[in-house]
Amino acid sequence: MKRTLSALVALAFAGFGVFWWLTSPVRAVPLDGGAALETGGDAERGAIVFNAGGCASCHATPGQTDRKLLGGGLELKSPFGTFVAPNISPHPTDGIGTWTVADLANAMLRGVSPEGTHYYPAFPYTTYAHAKIEDIRDLMAYLRTLAPVEGKARAHDISFPFNIRRGLGLWKQFFLDTTPVKNDAARSPEWNRGKYLVEALGHCAECHSSRNPIGGIVASERFAGGPDLEGHGWVPNITPSAKGLASWSKGDISELLSTGFTPDYDSVGSSMADVVRNTGALAKSDRDAMAEYLKSLPPRDGPARPPKKN
Repeated sequence: MKRTLSALVALAFAGFGVFWWLTSPVRAVPLDGGAALETGGDAERGAIVFNAGGCASCHATPGQTDRKLLGGGLELKSPFGTFVAPNISPHPTDGIGTWTVADLANAMLRGVSPEGTHYYPAFPYTTYAHAKIEDIRDLMAYLRTLAPVEGKARAHDISFPFNIRRGLGLWKQFFLDTTPVKNDAARSPEWNRGKYLVEALGHCAECHSSRNPIGGIVASERFAGGPDLEGHGWVPNITPSAKGLASWSKGDISELLSTGFTPDYDSVGSSMADVVRNTGALAKSDRDAMAEYLKSLPPRDGPARPPKKN
Protein backbone atom coordinates (compact mmCIF):
# COMPACT_ATOMS: atom_id res chain seq x y z
CA MET A 1 0.00 0.00 0.00
CA LYS A 2 2.81 2.40 0.91
CA ARG A 3 4.55 1.65 -2.38
CA THR A 4 1.33 2.27 -4.26
CA LEU A 5 0.74 5.57 -2.49
CA SER A 6 4.34 6.63 -3.07
CA ALA A 7 4.02 5.77 -6.76
CA LEU A 8 0.77 7.73 -7.05
CA VAL A 9 2.30 10.75 -5.31
CA ALA A 10 5.36 10.59 -7.57
CA LEU A 11 3.12 10.29 -10.61
CA ALA A 12 1.05 13.25 -9.47
CA PHE A 13 4.17 15.38 -8.99
CA ALA A 14 5.48 14.32 -12.39
CA GLY A 15 2.15 15.15 -14.00
CA PHE A 16 2.09 18.55 -12.33
CA GLY A 17 5.65 19.17 -13.49
CA VAL A 18 4.73 18.35 -17.09
CA PHE A 19 1.65 20.59 -16.85
CA TRP A 20 3.74 23.45 -15.41
CA TRP A 21 6.30 23.05 -18.19
CA LEU A 22 3.74 22.87 -20.98
CA THR A 23 1.83 25.90 -19.69
CA SER A 24 4.83 28.15 -19.06
CA PRO A 25 4.52 31.54 -20.81
CA VAL A 26 7.03 31.87 -23.67
CA ARG A 27 8.20 35.34 -24.67
CA ALA A 28 9.03 36.49 -28.19
CA VAL A 29 11.72 38.79 -26.77
CA PRO A 30 13.67 37.71 -23.68
CA LEU A 31 13.67 40.00 -20.67
CA ASP A 32 17.26 41.05 -21.33
CA GLY A 33 17.00 41.22 -25.12
CA GLY A 34 14.85 44.22 -25.88
CA ALA A 35 17.21 47.20 -25.49
CA ALA A 36 17.87 47.50 -29.23
CA LEU A 37 14.15 47.79 -29.92
CA GLU A 38 13.91 51.07 -28.04
CA THR A 39 15.49 53.02 -30.90
CA GLY A 40 14.36 53.51 -34.48
CA GLY A 41 10.59 53.45 -34.01
CA ASP A 42 8.62 55.49 -36.56
CA ALA A 43 5.42 56.99 -35.11
CA GLU A 44 4.05 57.85 -38.57
CA ARG A 45 4.31 54.23 -39.66
CA GLY A 46 3.02 53.23 -36.25
CA ALA A 47 -0.21 55.11 -36.96
CA ILE A 48 -0.75 52.83 -39.96
CA VAL A 49 -0.20 49.78 -37.75
CA PHE A 50 -2.60 51.26 -35.18
CA ASN A 51 -5.35 51.64 -37.77
CA ALA A 52 -4.71 48.33 -39.51
CA GLY A 53 -4.67 46.54 -36.15
CA GLY A 54 -7.96 48.05 -35.05
CA CYS A 55 -6.58 49.07 -31.65
CA ALA A 56 -9.18 51.79 -31.12
CA SER A 57 -12.10 49.42 -31.71
CA CYS A 58 -11.50 47.70 -28.38
CA HIS A 59 -9.33 50.05 -26.35
CA ALA A 60 -10.91 53.48 -26.93
CA THR A 61 -12.80 54.56 -23.83
CA PRO A 62 -16.54 53.92 -24.34
CA GLY A 63 -18.91 56.90 -24.30
CA GLN A 64 -16.64 59.41 -26.02
CA THR A 65 -15.81 60.10 -29.66
CA ASP A 66 -12.02 60.44 -29.64
CA ARG A 67 -10.69 57.09 -30.84
CA LYS A 68 -7.21 58.01 -29.61
CA LEU A 69 -8.22 58.11 -25.93
CA LEU A 70 -7.29 54.54 -25.10
CA GLY A 71 -8.55 54.21 -21.55
CA GLY A 72 -10.16 50.82 -22.17
CA GLY A 73 -13.28 49.58 -20.43
CA LEU A 74 -15.14 48.05 -23.38
CA GLU A 75 -16.88 44.84 -22.28
CA LEU A 76 -16.65 41.85 -24.62
CA LYS A 77 -19.16 39.19 -23.68
CA SER A 78 -18.51 35.57 -24.62
CA PRO A 79 -19.54 32.03 -23.64
CA PHE A 80 -16.58 32.02 -21.24
CA GLY A 81 -17.47 35.22 -19.43
CA THR A 82 -16.95 38.94 -19.91
CA PHE A 83 -13.58 40.27 -20.99
CA VAL A 84 -12.79 43.94 -20.41
CA ALA A 85 -10.35 45.77 -22.68
CA PRO A 86 -7.54 47.37 -20.66
CA ASN A 87 -6.17 50.89 -20.70
CA ILE A 88 -3.34 51.02 -23.27
CA SER A 89 -2.77 54.76 -23.14
CA PRO A 90 0.72 55.93 -22.08
CA HIS A 91 -0.48 56.62 -18.53
CA PRO A 92 2.36 55.56 -16.19
CA THR A 93 0.20 53.64 -13.69
CA ASP A 94 -3.20 53.04 -15.27
CA GLY A 95 -1.98 52.34 -18.81
CA ILE A 96 1.19 51.07 -20.47
CA GLY A 97 3.34 54.15 -19.96
CA THR A 98 6.12 52.14 -18.32
CA TRP A 99 6.10 49.35 -20.91
CA THR A 100 9.08 48.76 -23.16
CA VAL A 101 8.83 47.84 -26.82
CA ALA A 102 9.74 44.30 -25.76
CA ASP A 103 6.76 44.27 -23.39
CA LEU A 104 4.43 45.22 -26.24
CA ALA A 105 6.05 42.68 -28.56
CA ASN A 106 5.62 39.89 -26.01
CA ALA A 107 1.99 40.86 -25.47
CA MET A 108 1.11 41.01 -29.17
CA LEU A 109 3.30 38.23 -30.54
CA ARG A 110 2.95 35.69 -27.71
CA GLY A 111 0.09 36.82 -25.46
CA VAL A 112 2.40 37.24 -22.45
CA SER A 113 2.20 40.15 -20.00
CA PRO A 114 5.22 42.05 -18.66
CA GLU A 115 4.69 40.13 -15.41
CA GLY A 116 4.98 36.82 -17.27
CA THR A 117 1.34 35.71 -17.24
CA HIS A 118 -0.87 34.63 -20.12
CA TYR A 119 -3.31 37.02 -21.75
CA TYR A 120 -6.71 35.75 -22.79
CA PRO A 121 -7.13 35.39 -26.57
CA ALA A 122 -10.00 37.87 -26.55
CA PHE A 123 -6.92 40.01 -27.24
CA PRO A 124 -6.24 38.67 -30.77
CA TYR A 125 -2.58 37.84 -30.31
CA THR A 126 -3.17 34.57 -32.17
CA THR A 127 -3.25 36.73 -35.30
CA TYR A 128 -0.88 39.50 -34.23
CA ALA A 129 1.64 36.68 -33.67
CA HIS A 130 2.30 36.75 -37.43
CA ALA A 131 3.27 40.43 -37.44
CA LYS A 132 6.73 41.90 -37.93
CA ILE A 133 8.47 43.04 -34.77
CA GLU A 134 9.43 46.24 -36.59
CA ASP A 135 5.74 47.08 -36.86
CA ILE A 136 5.33 46.51 -33.13
CA ARG A 137 8.20 48.93 -32.50
CA ASP A 138 6.58 51.54 -34.75
CA LEU A 139 3.23 51.02 -33.05
CA MET A 140 4.79 51.69 -29.65
CA ALA A 141 6.39 54.87 -31.01
CA TYR A 142 2.90 56.00 -32.04
CA LEU A 143 1.18 54.98 -28.81
CA ARG A 144 3.73 57.04 -26.88
CA THR A 145 2.53 60.17 -28.73
CA LEU A 146 -1.06 59.81 -27.48
CA ALA A 147 -2.63 61.38 -24.41
CA PRO A 148 -2.41 59.48 -21.11
CA VAL A 149 -5.85 58.49 -19.83
CA GLU A 150 -6.50 58.05 -16.12
CA GLY A 151 -8.41 55.08 -14.77
CA LYS A 152 -7.90 51.35 -14.89
CA ALA A 153 -10.46 49.12 -16.56
CA ARG A 154 -12.16 46.67 -14.23
CA ALA A 155 -11.06 43.04 -14.10
CA HIS A 156 -12.44 40.33 -16.37
CA ASP A 157 -15.42 38.32 -15.14
CA ILE A 158 -14.55 34.80 -16.27
CA SER A 159 -16.18 31.57 -15.13
CA PHE A 160 -14.34 28.51 -13.78
CA PRO A 161 -12.20 26.80 -15.07
CA PHE A 162 -11.43 29.48 -17.69
CA ASN A 163 -10.39 31.90 -14.95
CA ILE A 164 -7.26 29.78 -14.37
CA ARG A 165 -4.87 31.66 -16.62
CA ARG A 166 -2.14 29.05 -16.42
CA GLY A 167 -4.33 26.71 -18.43
CA LEU A 168 -4.02 29.06 -21.40
CA GLY A 169 -0.56 27.63 -21.89
CA LEU A 170 -2.17 24.37 -23.01
CA TRP A 171 -4.62 26.27 -25.22
CA LYS A 172 -1.70 28.01 -26.90
CA GLN A 173 -0.07 24.66 -27.66
CA PHE A 174 -2.98 23.96 -30.01
CA PHE A 175 -4.05 27.36 -31.28
CA LEU A 176 -1.08 29.76 -31.22
CA ASP A 177 0.88 29.63 -34.48
CA THR A 178 3.81 32.06 -34.38
CA THR A 179 4.92 31.62 -38.00
CA PRO A 180 5.53 35.04 -39.60
CA VAL A 181 3.58 35.95 -42.72
CA LYS A 182 5.90 35.43 -45.69
CA ASN A 183 5.69 36.94 -49.14
CA ASP A 184 4.77 34.69 -52.06
CA ALA A 185 7.13 35.45 -54.93
CA ALA A 186 4.54 34.19 -57.41
CA ARG A 187 2.04 36.84 -56.28
CA SER A 188 1.89 40.59 -56.77
CA PRO A 189 3.16 43.09 -54.18
CA GLU A 190 -0.46 44.18 -53.70
CA TRP A 191 -1.58 40.64 -52.90
CA ASN A 192 1.30 40.14 -50.46
CA ARG A 193 0.51 43.42 -48.72
CA GLY A 194 -3.13 42.39 -48.48
CA LYS A 195 -2.20 39.02 -47.04
CA TYR A 196 -0.13 40.69 -44.33
CA LEU A 197 -2.88 43.15 -43.45
CA VAL A 198 -5.60 40.48 -43.34
CA GLU A 199 -3.65 37.62 -41.76
CA ALA A 200 -1.48 39.57 -39.31
CA LEU A 201 -2.53 43.10 -38.39
CA GLY A 202 -6.20 43.19 -39.42
CA HIS A 203 -7.06 39.91 -37.63
CA CYS A 204 -10.13 39.47 -39.87
CA ALA A 205 -10.36 35.74 -39.16
CA GLU A 206 -10.78 36.36 -35.44
CA CYS A 207 -14.36 37.55 -35.96
CA HIS A 208 -15.24 36.01 -39.32
CA SER A 209 -14.59 32.37 -38.36
CA SER A 210 -16.42 29.72 -36.39
CA ARG A 211 -14.91 28.51 -33.14
CA ASN A 212 -14.85 25.19 -31.34
CA PRO A 213 -16.12 24.72 -27.75
CA ILE A 214 -12.83 25.91 -26.24
CA GLY A 215 -12.53 29.01 -28.40
CA GLY A 216 -10.16 27.89 -31.14
CA ILE A 217 -10.87 28.82 -34.75
CA VAL A 218 -12.22 25.93 -36.84
CA ALA A 219 -9.66 25.76 -39.66
CA SER A 220 -12.10 24.41 -42.26
CA GLU A 221 -14.43 27.37 -41.61
CA ARG A 222 -11.81 30.11 -41.42
CA PHE A 223 -13.22 33.38 -42.81
CA ALA A 224 -16.53 31.61 -43.53
CA GLY A 225 -18.56 33.38 -40.85
CA GLY A 226 -20.55 32.01 -37.97
CA PRO A 227 -22.35 32.97 -34.77
CA ASP A 228 -21.20 36.15 -33.09
CA LEU A 229 -19.52 35.23 -29.80
CA GLU A 230 -21.17 38.17 -28.07
CA GLY A 231 -24.58 36.81 -29.04
CA HIS A 232 -25.52 39.76 -31.28
CA GLY A 233 -26.32 37.77 -34.40
CA TRP A 234 -24.32 36.31 -37.25
CA VAL A 235 -20.91 37.27 -38.59
CA PRO A 236 -20.85 37.11 -42.42
CA ASN A 237 -18.81 34.87 -44.65
CA ILE A 238 -15.99 36.87 -46.30
CA THR A 239 -14.67 34.16 -48.61
CA PRO A 240 -15.59 34.29 -52.32
CA SER A 241 -18.25 31.60 -51.93
CA ALA A 242 -21.88 31.89 -53.01
CA LYS A 243 -22.74 32.52 -49.35
CA GLY A 244 -20.01 35.12 -49.05
CA LEU A 245 -18.39 37.63 -51.40
CA ALA A 246 -18.67 35.74 -54.69
CA SER A 247 -20.71 38.51 -56.30
CA TRP A 248 -18.62 41.31 -54.83
CA SER A 249 -15.89 42.98 -56.85
CA LYS A 250 -12.56 44.03 -55.45
CA GLY A 251 -13.85 47.60 -55.62
CA ASP A 252 -16.95 46.65 -53.61
CA ILE A 253 -14.83 45.28 -50.78
CA SER A 254 -12.50 48.26 -50.82
CA GLU A 255 -15.47 50.62 -50.71
CA LEU A 256 -16.96 48.86 -47.70
CA LEU A 257 -13.62 49.12 -45.90
CA SER A 258 -13.62 52.83 -46.66
CA THR A 259 -17.22 53.92 -46.07
CA GLY A 260 -19.07 50.93 -44.62
CA PHE A 261 -21.46 50.78 -47.58
CA THR A 262 -22.28 47.49 -49.29
CA PRO A 263 -22.96 47.06 -53.04
CA ASP A 264 -26.71 47.04 -52.36
CA TYR A 265 -26.51 50.42 -50.57
CA ASP A 266 -26.84 48.98 -47.10
CA SER A 267 -24.33 49.87 -44.39
CA VAL A 268 -22.50 47.84 -41.80
CA GLY A 269 -23.40 48.15 -38.15
CA SER A 270 -22.42 46.85 -34.73
CA SER A 271 -18.70 46.23 -34.21
CA MET A 272 -17.99 46.28 -37.96
CA ALA A 273 -18.80 49.99 -38.00
CA ASP A 274 -15.91 50.47 -35.56
CA VAL A 275 -13.68 48.38 -37.82
CA VAL A 276 -14.49 50.64 -40.76
CA ARG A 277 -13.48 53.68 -38.74
CA ASN A 278 -10.04 52.06 -38.60
CA THR A 279 -9.76 50.74 -42.16
CA GLY A 280 -11.19 54.00 -43.48
CA ALA A 281 -8.12 55.74 -42.08
CA LEU A 282 -5.79 53.53 -44.14
CA ALA A 283 -4.49 54.45 -47.57
CA LYS A 284 -6.71 53.35 -50.46
CA SER A 285 -3.85 51.17 -51.66
CA ASP A 286 -4.00 49.19 -48.39
CA ARG A 287 -7.77 48.71 -48.61
CA ASP A 288 -7.40 47.61 -52.24
CA ALA A 289 -4.69 45.16 -51.16
CA MET A 290 -6.95 43.66 -48.51
CA ALA A 291 -9.70 43.29 -51.10
CA GLU A 292 -7.28 41.63 -53.53
CA TYR A 293 -6.30 39.06 -50.92
CA LEU A 294 -9.84 38.38 -49.70
CA LYS A 295 -10.99 37.70 -53.27
CA SER A 296 -8.22 35.09 -53.58
CA LEU A 297 -9.26 33.06 -50.53
CA PRO A 298 -10.60 29.56 -51.15
CA PRO A 299 -14.42 29.62 -51.15
CA ARG A 300 -15.73 28.08 -47.97
CA ASP A 301 -19.17 27.50 -46.52
CA GLY A 302 -19.48 28.06 -42.81
CA PRO A 303 -22.01 26.56 -40.43
CA ALA A 304 -25.66 26.70 -41.34
CA ARG A 305 -27.26 29.92 -40.24
CA PRO A 306 -30.29 29.39 -37.99
CA PRO A 307 -33.63 30.43 -39.43
CA LYS A 308 -34.88 33.89 -38.54
CA LYS A 309 -37.42 34.00 -35.77
CA ASN A 310 -40.87 35.23 -36.75
